[in-house]
Amino acid sequence: MEHLGLSLPVKNIPALDSNFVPLAAFWKAYREKASRPLAIVVEAGAGQRAVLHTRVHGTPDMAAADAYMVDRLVKTLLWQKGGHHVTICGSQPLYEQIARAYQPGGSRAFDAQFMARVYEQPFAVHALDYAQTPEPAGQSVSVGRHLDGCRIGFDAGGSDRKVSAVIDGEAVFSEEVVWLPKEQADPDYHYQGILEAFRSAAARMPRVDGIGISSAGIYINNRTMVASLFLKVPDDLFEAKVKDIFIRAAREIGPDVPVVVCNDGDVSALAGAMSLDSGEVLGLAMGTSEAGGYVDEHGNITGWLNELAFVPVDANPGAMADEWSGDIGCGVKYFSQDGVIKLAPRAGIDLAAAATPAEKLKIVQKQMEAGDERAAAIYKSIGCYLGHGLAWYNEFYKMKHVLLLGRVMSGKGGDLILEEAKRVLADEYPEVSLLPALPDEKFRRIGQSVAAASLPDIGKRG
Repeated sequence: MEHLGLSLPVKNIPALDSNFVPLAAFWKAYREKASRPLAIVVEAGAGQRAVLHTRVHGTPDMAAADAYMVDRLVKTLLWQKGGHHVTICGSQPLYEQIARAYQPGGSRAFDAQFMARVYEQPFAVHALDYAQTPEPAGQSVSVGRHLDGCRIGFDAGGSDRKVSAVIDGEAVFSEEVVWLPKEQADPDYHYQGILEAFRSAAARMPRVDGIGISSAGIYINNRTMVASLFLKVPDDLFEAKVKDIFIRAAREIGPDVPVVVCNDGDVSALAGAMSLDSGEVLGLAMGTSEAGGYVDEHGNITGWLNELAFVPVDANPGAMADEWSGDIGCGVKYFSQDGVIKLAPRAGIDLAAAATPAEKLKIVQKQMEAGDERAAAIYKSIGCYLGHGLAWYNEFYKMKHVLLLGRVMSGKGGDLILEEAKRVLADEYPEVSLLPALPDEKFRRIGQSVAAASLPDIGKRG
C-alpha cells in the first residue's frame, strides 16, 4: 500500500473496505525519516495548554505528506483536547497552510466555528519559532468516586433519561423514562423532564446532598456549550434557557446542593475506572455516534473534549465524509451505527425496508445473532478499523484499558469486533500495550447514573 509517496506495510485491511488507509500506519511510516522538529500547541480556557512535539520532513518531495500529516495532527488534537487557539512552532509554510484551512471559507472552517462557540472566544492560528514553544499547562480534575451521603445521579440520553437515588454508594431507586429531547424546540420540555427526574429520586431519600449529571455534549463549568439533546432549540432560547439548564433544575431541589455536569463519555470512563480500580482508561461508546471519555493515571477526568467522532482514522482520500463537519475519514463513519450502515450494502444486506438508522442497525444485529456470515463480515471489518484506530488514539492518550460501549458493541457482533481489534493490534502494532474490553458485571452494577451520582464532592454536610 502506498500513500503520498510513502510505502505502508499494512497486513490487515477490512474485507469490506479495501481502500481503507489506516492513519496510524501512515503516521508510523511517515515519521521514520522525518527529522525537522515541529510543535503544535492547542490552548483552551482555564489555562489549559496541550503541546505535541513531533517531526516533519521539510523537503520539497515530501511537502504534500507534511501538509497532510500536520493537518491531521491539528485536527486530532483539537477534537481530543479542545481549544480556540492553535500555534504552529517551527515552520512558516505549515503555519500558513493551517491558518488558511481554519479561516472562514477554509477547509476546516467548521472546526474553527465550533471551537469558537464552545470556548466563547475567537478562533486564532499563530506561528512561533520552534525554540519558543511554550510548556504544557493545566491539570486534570479530581471528579467523582464520592459515594458518601444521599445523591442523585442523572443520565440524560437521546431517547431515554435515567435517574438513580444513591445512598452511601448503593442505588436505592432507579427509573428510566422515554423522552424525545432531540425533537423538541421548546427548552421547557427539557427542563421539566430534568426536574421531574430529580424530584422522583429526591422523594426516595431523606435529603439530597449532591447531584451528578451525565449527558452527551460539551459542558464547561457545568454549563451546556454544545449538546445534541437541544438540537432543535433556537439559538436565542439556547442562550437564555439551556446553558444553565442543569444548574437551574438543581436549585429547585436545594439552593446550596452541589451539582456537577460531565460529558457522558467521561462518566462512562469513570465508571470503567471504578470497576477496574485503575486509571488510564479510555471509554469508547459506539452508538448513534462515537463518544469518548478518559480518566488519567491519577483517576481524574481531564477536562478535554474527547470528541472522537471528529478525529480522523482513515487516510484514504476517497473516504466517506461526515455530513456535519464535511471532513472525510473521521471516526463517526467507522465506530458508530453509521459504520454498520455504510458496510451493509457491501456485504449484500439490503436495509431499504428500515426507516431509521437505529432500525437499520437492528436488522444487522438480528442477522448476526442468527449466524449470517454477511453480518459477521460487517463486524469483522469494524473490528479491523478499530484495531488500527486504537493504535492512532494511543498516540494521544496514555492508556492501559479501553472500555468498548454502545449499541454497536452489543451481542455477538460486539464480541467479534473485540476479537478482531485485539488481533489487528497484536499483528500490526505489537509495541502498543493496551487492553480493549467489554463492560463486566461490576461495571454494570456501578452503571452510568450511579457513576454520575459520585461526581460531586459534598464535603462535610449536616
